[in-house]
Amino acid sequence: GPSATCQQGSLHGLFGALIQPRVCGAPFPICWSQVMLFPSCHFLYFICSMFDFAFELARLSLKQKLPEIHFKYGSFLEDEGKFEEAEVEFVKAGKPKEAVLMYAHAQNWAAAQRVAEAHDPDSVLIVLVGQADAAFKQKEFSKAEALLLRAQRLDLAVKHYKEAGMWADALRVCKEYLPGDLEALQEAYEREAAKKGPRGIEGILEQAREWEQAGEYSRAVDCYLKVRDPGNNTRMEKCWMKAAELSIKFLGQPRSIEVMRTVGPQLVSIGKFNVAAELYLNLDMIKEAIDAFMEGEEWNKAKRVAKELDPRYEEYVDQHYKEYLKDQGKVDSLVGVDVMAALDMYVEREQWEKCLETAAKQNYKVLHKYVALYATHLIQEGSWDKAVALYVQHGTPANSQNFNIYKRLFVEMVNVAGMNNAEAYSSWADLRDLLFNLCENLVKSSDANTPAHEEFETMLLVSHYYATRAAAQSIKQLDTVAAKLSISLLRHTDIIPADKAFYEAGTAAKEVGWENMAFIFLNRFLDLTDAIEEGSLYALDHSDFQYTDIPYEVPLPAKQHVAEEQREEIRDWVLTMSMDQRLEQVLPRDERDTYEASLVAVSTGVRSLPCLITGYPVLRNKVEFKRPGKQANKESWNKFLMAVKVRMGQGRDGQSGKGAESNGAGLVPGLPVLA
Repeated sequence: GPSATCQQGSLHGLFGALIQPRVCGAPFPICWSQVMLFPSCHFLYFICSMFDFAFELARLSLKQKLPEIHFKYGSFLEDEGKFEEAEVEFVKAGKPKEAVLMYAHAQNWAAAQRVAEAHDPDSVLIVLVGQADAAFKQKEFSKAEALLLRAQRLDLAVKHYKEAGMWADALRVCKEYLPGDLEALQEAYEREAAKKGPRGIEGILEQAREWEQAGEYSRAVDCYLKVRDPGNNTRMEKCWMKAAELSIKFLGQPRSIEVMRTVGPQLVSIGKFNVAAELYLNLDMIKEAIDAFMEGEEWNKAKRVAKELDPRYEEYVDQHYKEYLKDQGKVDSLVGVDVMAALDMYVEREQWEKCLETAAKQNYKVLHKYVALYATHLIQEGSWDKAVALYVQHGTPANSQNFNIYKRLFVEMVNVAGMNNAEAYSSWADLRDLLFNLCENLVKSSDANTPAHEEFETMLLVSHYYATRAAAQSIKQLDTVAAKLSISLLRHTDIIPADKAFYEAGTAAKEVGWENMAFIFLNRFLDLTDAIEEGSLYALDHSDFQYTDIPYEVPLPAKQHVAEEQREEIRDWVLTMSMDQRLEQVLPRDERDTYEASLVAVSTGVRSLPCLITGYPVLRNKVEFKRPGKQANKESWNKFLMAVKVRMGQGRDGQSGKGAESNGAGLVPGLPVLA
């Protein structure tokens, strides 16, 4: 009933008070003022009496509390140093591990092990580990290792040896009992050794020698390979050689090859090219041996190995040798190995003379490949005259891939300023000779009679007119010849700048007094300059040139070819002349009732041949030359020859000196080139 419940609650409260130690494990609260009056023996007796009372009370009504009382009593006895009695209480409390820990704390390992084996087998490991830890602290390493072996905790042995700096013992134990951890431990050892500098390296070498003596050749090789002493190449070489030697001798080919892939590059890096190559050859690593020889610039050895052991690599060596010669700039040596590569290198260095000299020793095709490259280079630099001279010197092959170069040279020359004078003769003569040689070659080629051939024939004729005009401009008696040539060039304004051509024709006509033609041509020139400014030829009036062979449809020049000042002078002159009542704005006609410079007769449509001296049509009293279709007006031809002879005679008499020699001598052999 209620009274029984209250009684039970009172017992719990009393028991709780008894087993709550306050002082020295006492099971109940104690009044200090009273306790301090007790002698020590009485105090102990007093406390023990209280535990007896607690045990009695628990046995009567709270048996479940007995283990707790035994544990409290054991703790009290442990504090009092009564370990054996405390052991009994801990065992009764069902906590033998507390007894084991008590003895371990007191370093009574025999008692700890006894209790563990008797009452708590799981604690045996704790005893062994604790005992081993104490043995390590006492430097009893063999005893400690044996204890950890019994505990099967050799990882702790490795840890203790490692912390003590006893790496050899750590590695020994790890190798024997924990092989899976050996690699990581070895790396840790090497890192530690590296921190110690040379002293650490000696440790790695010692370890390597120990592995070697123990027949652990693979581990010995690993140690030798991990030596790092940048300041001592001799030591490094010895270590690498030892690793290679052991691997080749004891580890079989796969492992040896693996080692050599490490050792070889290292030897090469310190300049031991031949040593590396020989080691490679011992393992039939032919390519690697060749690479080592090439790295050391032992080209003859590399070639010999390739030739004798694996001919597949001969081309490989040759290619690298070429690259080496290129990188070193040894072009002259490269000529003997790969002349085309050498020529390309000359081009890269812009050593054009050397390039052409070497190319000329090969064949015509090779020579002209590089002549074309040089010509392109010269054109890009604006030195078109040198490019023309280049082809005059070496010939002009009828290679279609060169056609654009030839056309570009023609375009450059007809567009450049300052070429309407006697001093330009040599340049025009060079262009004429270039195109003449080209046309001669085209006749013999597959491009004969093609549109390209016809175009170059026209360019040749135009360049001949320019060259002849320059020659005539050096002789006063031939001023009308020069004027007629400028007028004849109007026939070709589809391929030469129209504004420049009409300006030159108009000024030439003006100088010889042909004012009607001068006015028409210069008026046309002004119309063209306006068209260039406007960007269109649409507004041009072609009425003055009806029934002539001067083309209406011509390309619009991209720029003005005549300076502003000269254009203004022409504008003023044309304006003045337009006021002159005597001026007839009609081109002169000949016996065909056709514009006198036109090759095509208006009434019949017959096309006459152009005179080689003036470009005007040859109508009668003609001179025919050996080349088909080449003629000259007899009167113009005789006049030209007479003027040349006089000029050359003056040169011999010293009256005209250098000018007569340069123009006259160049003129006579130059003109018949088309005839």
